[in-house]
Amino acid sequence: SMQRRRNRMLNASHDHKLLALMDVKGFNPKDVTVTVKDGKVKVLAEHEEERTTAKGKEYNYRNITREISLPPGVSEDEVTYPL
Repeated sequence: SMQRRRNRMLNASHDHKLLALMDVKGFNPKDVTVTVKDGKVKVLAEHEEERTTAKGKEYNYRNITREISLPPGVSEDEVTYPL
Protein backbone atom coordinates (compact mmCIF):
# COMPACT_ATOMS: atom_id res chain seq x y z
CA SER A 1 0.00 0.00 0.00
CA MET A 2 1.03 3.61 -0.33
CA GLN A 3 1.34 3.99 3.44
CA ARG A 4 3.72 1.01 3.68
CA ARG A 5 5.88 2.41 0.85
CA ARG A 6 5.94 5.78 2.59
CA ASN A 7 6.97 4.16 5.88
CA ARG A 8 9.76 2.20 4.14
CA MET A 9 11.03 5.40 2.53
CA LEU A 10 10.98 7.23 5.85
CA ASN A 11 12.79 4.37 7.60
CA ALA A 12 15.39 4.15 4.84
CA SER A 13 16.20 7.84 5.21
CA HIS A 14 16.39 7.92 9.02
CA ASP A 15 19.83 9.56 9.06
CA HIS A 16 18.78 12.17 6.49
CA LYS A 17 15.98 14.68 6.67
CA LEU A 18 13.17 13.93 4.25
CA LEU A 19 12.04 17.09 2.50
CA ALA A 20 9.28 15.62 0.35
CA LEU A 21 7.80 12.39 -0.94
CA MET A 22 6.06 12.40 -4.32
CA ASP A 23 3.92 9.70 -5.86
CA VAL A 24 4.83 9.43 -9.55
CA LYS A 25 3.01 6.16 -10.12
CA GLY A 26 2.37 5.62 -13.80
CA PHE A 27 5.52 7.45 -14.89
CA ASN A 28 8.73 5.76 -16.01
CA PRO A 29 11.93 6.98 -14.28
CA LYS A 30 13.00 8.48 -17.63
CA ASP A 31 9.81 10.61 -17.51
CA VAL A 32 10.90 12.27 -14.24
CA THR A 33 13.31 15.22 -14.07
CA VAL A 34 14.63 16.63 -10.80
CA THR A 35 16.62 19.86 -10.70
CA VAL A 36 18.10 21.66 -7.73
CA LYS A 37 18.68 25.34 -8.44
CA ASP A 38 18.25 28.72 -6.77
CA GLY A 39 17.45 27.15 -3.39
CA LYS A 40 14.61 25.06 -4.78
CA VAL A 41 14.03 21.45 -5.77
CA LYS A 42 11.90 21.21 -8.90
CA VAL A 43 10.28 17.93 -9.90
CA LEU A 44 8.70 17.46 -13.31
CA ALA A 45 7.10 14.21 -14.45
CA GLU A 46 5.81 14.15 -18.02
CA HIS A 47 4.46 11.32 -20.14
CA GLU A 48 3.11 11.58 -23.66
CA GLU A 49 1.61 8.76 -25.72
CA GLU A 50 0.45 8.70 -29.30
CA ARG A 51 -1.75 5.90 -30.60
CA THR A 52 -3.27 5.31 -33.97
CA THR A 53 -6.81 3.99 -33.85
CA ALA A 54 -9.48 3.34 -36.45
CA LYS A 55 -10.72 6.92 -35.88
CA GLY A 56 -7.28 8.50 -36.23
CA LYS A 57 -4.53 9.49 -33.83
CA GLU A 58 -5.11 9.78 -30.11
CA TYR A 59 -2.79 11.66 -27.78
CA ASN A 60 -2.48 11.20 -24.04
CA TYR A 61 -0.41 13.68 -22.04
CA ARG A 62 0.05 13.69 -18.26
CA ASN A 63 2.29 15.81 -16.12
CA ILE A 64 3.04 16.61 -12.50
CA THR A 65 5.12 19.57 -11.40
CA ARG A 66 6.20 20.44 -7.91
CA GLU A 67 8.60 23.01 -6.51
CA ILE A 68 9.93 22.77 -2.97
CA SER A 69 12.05 25.43 -1.26
CA LEU A 70 15.11 24.14 0.56
CA PRO A 71 15.09 24.83 4.30
CA PRO A 72 17.52 27.50 5.54
CA GLY A 73 21.04 26.14 5.95
CA VAL A 74 20.62 23.30 3.44
CA SER A 75 23.09 23.47 0.58
CA GLU A 76 21.99 22.52 -2.93
CA ASP A 77 24.82 19.98 -3.20
CA GLU A 78 23.50 18.13 -0.12
CA VAL A 79 20.23 17.23 -1.86
CA THR A 80 19.80 13.60 -2.96
CA TYR A 81 16.78 11.88 -4.42
CA PRO A 82 15.91 8.28 -5.26
CA LEU A 83 13.38 7.40 -7.94
